[in-house]
Amino acid sequence: MTRPRLLASLLTLVLPVALSASALPASARVDGIRHEYQRLNNCGPVTVGMALSRWGGTLNQYAIAPKLKSGGSDVNVSPEELASYARTQGMDVHLAQNGSRAVLKRLLAAGYPVIVETWFITHDSGGMGHYRLLTGYDDARGSFQALDSYLGRLNFGYAQFDDLWRSYNRTYLVVAPQSRHSAVNALLGFRADPAAARKETLRVALAESDRLGDARSWHNLGDAKLAVGDARGAARAYDRAFAAKPDLSLDPTRPARVAGGLPWRTLWYSFGALEAYTRTGRYADVLRLSSGVLRDAPAHEEALYWRGRALAGLGRPAEARAAYQAALRLKPGYAAARSALNRLS
Repeated sequence: MTRPRLLASLLTLVLPVALSASALPASARVDGIRHEYQRLNNCGPVTVGMALSRWGGTLNQYAIAPKLKSGGSDVNVSPEELASYARTQGMDVHLAQNGSRAVLKRLLAAGYPVIVETWFITHDSGGMGHYRLLTGYDDARGSFQALDSYLGRLNFGYAQFDDLWRSYNRTYLVVAPQSRHSAVNALLGFRADPAAARKETLRVALAESDRLGDARSWHNLGDAKLAVGDARGAARAYDRAFAAKPDLSLDPTRPARVAGGLPWRTLWYSFGALEAYTRTGRYADVLRLSSGVLRDAPAHEEALYWRGRALAGLGRPAEARAAYQAALRLKPGYAAARSALNRLS
């Protein structure tokens, strides 16, 4: 057994009895968290700031957003960017997909709020990605409590929450002081081992794509396959997602020009399809999809980066260079774009 797997197994064995699955309290709430309402497209900076406030953080979105966003027109802050920022504040961060109700409850009962990436539906602006901070649960009501930077304090029924959460393959982040690393890992159990967690994510995604067969389940399977290094399998899963019937309840303002099964803003926040198609040489698909993102969100550095990768793959270095440079103007610290640009030199 490898050392990380042995560690995860030992941590599972030492999980406190009071927090085992059968002994969790019927309800729990994490107090001492400062709520903040967001400015436009600032749910990421606000939510990580709220999570940090649990541990004494005082920074608000006006201090955090300039570190995470290229400007007011930047529509996306990725989970990786949130994690990276929290680490600059001296925190330990666990970022993963395929969270579960049980692991959320264990964390909340132990006093750890959890950042979750979910789908958010409005009837004026349509569907979009949105971060929320889970702060408690209540089994009698069958609900999670959350701090929402747009709507305030909310309760989500377990099934309602999971449906919104699975749009992002149940992505979650636990932000805590470094001194609590072992305690968090004990609560995570096997999920503390990245390889074991990726294997379980793939198992769940395969089962859900089989059972549900909708665009989101195929998209999640693509993410899961990409995470284990199967780019071709991921590309096939993303193809199934794009070919599926759209769920218009997720997309109440979906433009008529949008084709495919996924909500039209999906690629504003999730880039697995662009990566899988790039890695399998499907550069025309990357150019088509990135063009769609940039038409609606011109200041999207990730779309520009993947566009540059596709152009480089097609043997068009001057256009690739321009795409990378545009991405770097938006985000000067974008390491992947800088590295790709240097490879062209």
